[in-house]
Amino acid sequence: MKRPPTTDPFTRQRGQILVLFALGLVAMVAMVGLVLDGGDTFAQRRDQQNGADLAAIAGANAYMNVPGSVAAKTAAAQAAALAAATGNRYGHGTNDTSVTVNVSLLSTGAEVKVDITKPHVNNFARIMGMNTWGVSVTATAEAGTIDTAVGSAPWTMSIKFFDGHEIGQTYDFGEGNGDYPIGALDSSWTDFNGNNNVNTSEVVGIIEGTNVVTSTFAFGQYLGQHNQGFHNALYTEVNDHLAGTDVPVPIVGPGGPEGENCNVPLQAHEDGCFQGWAIFHVISASGGSDKVIRGYFTGDFKKFPLTVGECTTAQQSAGTCGVITTSALGGYLVRLTD
Repeated sequence: MKRPPTTDPFTRQRGQILVLFALGLVAMVAMVGLVLDGGDTFAQRRDQQNGADLAAIAGANAYMNVPGSVAAKTAAAQAAALAAATGNRYGHGTNDTSVTVNVSLLSTGAEVKVDITKPHVNNFARIMGMNTWGVSVTATAEAGTIDTAVGSAPWTMSIKFFDGHEIGQTYDFGEGNGDYPIGALDSSWTDFNGNNNVNTSEVVGIIEGTNVVTSTFAFGQYLGQHNQGFHNALYTEVNDHLAGTDVPVPIVGPGGPEGENCNVPLQAHEDGCFQGWAIFHVISASGGSDKVIRGYFTGDFKKFPLTVGECTTAQQSAGTCGVITTSALGGYLVRLTD
């Protein structure tokens, strides 16, 4: 007689455990693979970002320093950026690496943007069918003239100060509760708009850096606050955030470019016309019954309209975009912006 097949429950359970273990092992290997390949990808991205940063700076530096036409500077910037990327193991076309360099002209100078894309070759993640995944980074550097007052003071001062008062000497500049300064030691708050009422919280944001304003003013353009406010709380803000720093201050005075009043709808303002900028060192500020900003001008005012960084249509027509020019703010820059 034949012995009947075994029906031992332990034997059946042992077979189930082997199946579950095999399935679990695949899942665990896949998870470990994602962790290991993910960490290695992060390290590649960081190194790749460093390569893009250095390439962008190299391109901007070449644009600044290579003599010749804008076209020559652009070509030099592209070549320098590609060479820097190659020197950092990210040569275009090598190991499926793609490097693109774009040079955009600014009002004075140029912006160099470098994009690097390279696949990461996976090891463990191949189990899940992911042989590679792409890693892309970008970096932007700027070369040009300092022509924008970044972090400028949200108040105006009078051009009359520079007729008889000493540069470098400390004065108390008071608030005359007007839309714009009238006397030599007068000041007035502004939001750099010139067309609406100044709001205290809005100016607080400008001082603290949470409200970033970009404006361009031409000679004779009105710059005032419209609501003649003391804005007492702003003195504490200036004292807390700007004491001990140098800030560009808009300078206003009488007359537009031809001596006429600067005009806004329904009003003419004799002393609120934009005349230029000056660097002011803030020592302290106090509100209450004082309402003064204490400090001194580090130099004479600059009769120079400030511009934003973009190349305007007029500059495009004149063919002056990208030209490195001298600056009333006195400097050149090559900086990584993104």
